[in-house]
Amino acid sequence: MAIGSVIATYVDGKWVDGSAPIISAADHVAWLGSQVFDGARLFDGATPDLDLHCARLVRSAAAMGMNAPIEGSEIEALVRTGLQLFPEGSELYIRPMMWARDGSPGVIDIDPDSTAFAICIENMPMPQVGDFSLTVAPFRRPRQDMAITEAKTGSLYPNNGRIMAYARARGFSNALSLDIDGNVAETASTNVFAVKDGVVSTPVPNGCFLNGLTRQRVIKLLGAEGIEVSETTMTVADFEIADEIFVTGNIAKVMPVVRFQDRELGVGPIASKARALYWDYAHSTAALV
Repeated sequence: MAIGSVIATYVDGKWVDGSAPIISAADHVAWLGSQVFDGARLFDGATPDLDLHCARLVRSAAAMGMNAPIEGSEIEALVRTGLQLFPEGSELYIRPMMWARDGSPGVIDIDPDSTAFAICIENMPMPQVGDFSLTVAPFRRPRQDMAITEAKTGSLYPNNGRIMAYARARGFSNALSLDIDGNVAETASTNVFAVKDGVVSTPVPNGCFLNGLTRQRVIKLLGAEGIEVSETTMTVADFEIADEIFVTGNIAKVMPVVRFQDRELGVGPIASKARALYWDYAHSTAALV
């Protein structure tokens, strides 16, 4: 699925134009979903935390039982080469990925040494602040003994996709999803924060959702400004009474939620501060591109 109109793909040791075919019909991943990926961004000439995203891909591969054929630092170097293929000022989505080509004979587990690797870079404008809304989905996140939740793997995303579809069918941008105990985990595609009386709270990582890299960065940036973020167990009720809600993730980085369910929130001061702090941080890394 192409999300951009201009695409560069790194596969089989070289960069090629367009969305190159990378998976064969008989590959393990084609029928058993053994794929991991990560996402990073280029915007305003910056690639914030690109090194961390590349390193996490290698960890995700290990969690899926694959031996990565390349290290995170090598992935980062390849990505930086690929970025030079695009015009200056481009806003890009960067997706390195690994998957299993083979399984063990006669069974469904992965042959760890059959891991393949590719990078896809696509143009994608940064979403603008103004109309991001949330509802609550009835679908829950799997526990870590139910799925490989410590990996960023495509096999987890059908559940996320139905959460997103549920939200959009009801006129919302996204939806909160719950864990099996009924506590808020995240949305279909982002981590989430609520602000009440100037106090910022976010669901504590409990193994059923990824502790996002942008989430971690925003917590650090707010803390450095004297704004403490509490990682705690949260319910839908906490969001129903929140003064502000904002989300963090790779696509938009930091996005204020202007409507939750039937309640208008607007763009609050702490959400605006978090976004401004992240952009300042990103700009400070621009020289590294």
